[in-house]
Amino acid sequence: MGIGIGIVLLVLGLILVTGAVNLPQSWDNAVASETLGWIFIVVGALAVVLALVMNQQRSRTTHVEERRIET
Repeated sequence: MGIGIGIVLLVLGLILVTGAVNLPQSWDNAVASETLGWIFIVVGALAVVLALVMNQQRSRTTHVEERRIET
């Protein structure tokens, strides 16, 4: 799930940075679309990297089951 959200944020950020979408004037006064795009790109890249690192750690985890026989 983390990789998918990261990719969506990256795509949204790239769309906003390239200027393919014009935000309404009321939104543009609050924050510039390019700034919001760069924020989405950074957060999306961070989400993808963290998801990959966490999946890598999960694959290295081993479980040991210890059984004791009482006599």
